[in-house]
Amino acid sequence: MAGVVVPLIGTIAKFKVRGRENLPLEGAYVIAPNHYSEIDPLVVGSMIWRRGRAPHFLAKESLFKVPVVGWFLSKSGQVPVSRSHGGRGAPVAQAQHIVDNGNVVVVYPEGTLTRDPDLWPMRGKTGAARLALDYGIPVIPVAHWGTQAIMGRYSKKISLFPRKTVTFSIGEPVDLSEFLGKPRTASVISGATEAIMDAITHELEILRDEKAPEKRWDPAAHSQTETGRFEG
Repeated sequence: MAGVVVPLIGTIAKFKVRGRENLPLEGAYVIAPNHYSEIDPLVVGSMIWRRGRAPHFLAKESLFKVPVVGWFLSKSGQVPVSRSHGGRGAPVAQAQHIVDNGNVVVVYPEGTLTRDPDLWPMRGKTGAARLALDYGIPVIPVAHWGTQAIMGRYSKKISLFPRKTVTFSIGEPVDLSEFLGKPRTASVISGATEAIMDAITHELEILRDEKAPEKRWDPAAHSQTETGRFEG
């Protein structure tokens, strides 16, 4: 799949990567990126592949039912995650074999495309934090900017020309030491999740050279659904 995707993305985007050394070449860890375009996984996955690691995404289950696409996802070791059942611990259980084999797991903490009108990271969900705490592996915050010029949020159109520049900022592992070894209470999980979202947002502030809103966007506070498309 990389033999198709990586050259294709290379024809429509060029990467500028800050902090490349923060992605270890060995061992298991979680990559936690921001998410604002449906083409994000291909762009982020290409960057990770070029670094020398094979990305394994936690992806919504419906993608695995798409002809051809679902076959490629399954054969390349991606992990289906159901949004309708399985409980909050399901992503952790489904990704266990990836972690056990020392591979890289990519988790979008927002769970879907950000609802924030200015494309800042919104409120996070707990999957990345649970993986990190349950397996004692690092979380690497990754921000990228420029993908929206290739494919806007919820757009069905891809802009092929001219070639776009996508910038990445890869941070050092998120410091979750204060949460390690503690019971997995709601406050511990939410605190670790907030730390991860803060780190991603910080990296995006560097790329955009501006400050994010003081209060992170919460879909529930704006009468928005958690998943699916929306007008805004």
